[in-house]
Amino acid sequence: QVQLVESGGGLVQAGGSLRLSCAASGSIGSINVMGWYRQAPGKQRELVATIHSGGGTNYAYSVKDRFTISRDNAKNTVYLQMNSLKPEDTAVYYCNLHWGPTYWGQGTQVTVSS
Repeated sequence: QVQLVESGGGLVQAGGSLRLSCAASGSIGSINVMGWYRQAPGKQRELVATIHSGGGTNYAYSVKDRFTISRDNAKNTVYLQMNSLKPEDTAVYYCNLHWGPTYWGQGTQVTVSS
């Protein structure tokens, strides 16, 4: 059974920073993609950033140059460093792991006040 446990969300003022972490446990394919998605109230879930186990990354245009995704393959952990946060970044952020099957974390709230 694969589990994803997220941490690091919270309340921050506009212009501030937060770092999200997501640790995966269980039987995980060695070649995989981990990532972050977010869902704001009344909106669809959207991709924020992904990172392949080989290191390749992909970002949504809205967060490029502000957010940085990274991972520690030995710990099966993915991180999202979020800088220069804006009120429109407010959402529940979900961790995602995919290699054949797809798994989701429970979500962590990020609130950016203006």
